[in-house]
Amino acid sequence: MRVAICPGSFDPITKGHVDIIERTSKLFDKVYAVVMVNPTKVPTFSTEERVEMIKQSCAHIDNLEVESYSGLIADYAAQKNACTLVKGLRAVTDFEYEFQQALINKKLNPHLETLFMVTNQEHMYLSSTIVRQVANFGGDIGQFVPKEIKDELIEKMVKEI
Repeated sequence: MRVAICPGSFDPITKGHVDIIERTSKLFDKVYAVVMVNPTKVPTFSTEERVEMIKQSCAHIDNLEVESYSGLIADYAAQKNACTLVKGLRAVTDFEYEFQQALINKKLNPHLETLFMVTNQEHMYLSSTIVRQVANFGGDIGQFVPKEIKDELIEKMVKEI
């Protein structure tokens, strides 16, 4: 069985994230979307909220499991018998950091490959940071996030202003 992992902070999940997860699900037998817990970052949404947003946004993907993990992604991949990490790239600027991570993960888990998937053109400009900024200023985020979570996101973001 070919198992892939789509890791990220997903704070919040965007249409770009969903696109990468959907495309990955067509290439692999099993896919894990993993909310990575980074102790150096203070997320807007809790780990549980981010997991739930992915579940709601990707409920139509049959071969997907959504989890969170605090630790090295190379270790998580070994636990799940995953052969591939799938990372979305929006621009050349993403590549340098992701390439470095891929090399480190390969050292930590020699059986793990990293697949860089280019984001569809319609989502190239999109990031969770931009979604949070637009929401914080009262802008319409409906075109950036899955419809399943739009209202929930707006409600939470408005409360935090």
